[in-house]
Amino acid sequence: MKLPVIRHLQKGATEEQLEATLEVLEHFTEHRSVTDEEMDVVGELITNICGALEVHSNMKEGMSSVEAANAFAQKVMGSIDK
Repeated sequence: MKLPVIRHLQKGATEEQLEATLEVLEHFTEHRSVTDEEMDVVGELITNICGALEVHSNMKEGMSSVEAANAFAQKVMGSIDK
């Protein structure tokens, strides 16, 4: 997870675009010829896209973009600490 990448994706793409991209990447990972290295890269991309979607969601609830990104980061850090 890279917060600057998540913020960039959130600012530059709509939720619909992010969801469509997420579907394509998930479908890609299901192919038997995908290597472990490719899976790692795609996994990082999926994580960042999901983060951007979460930031979009937080903003719909009234948070500023900074608050939304920080709330997502805190949520992730909280889950890692447990």
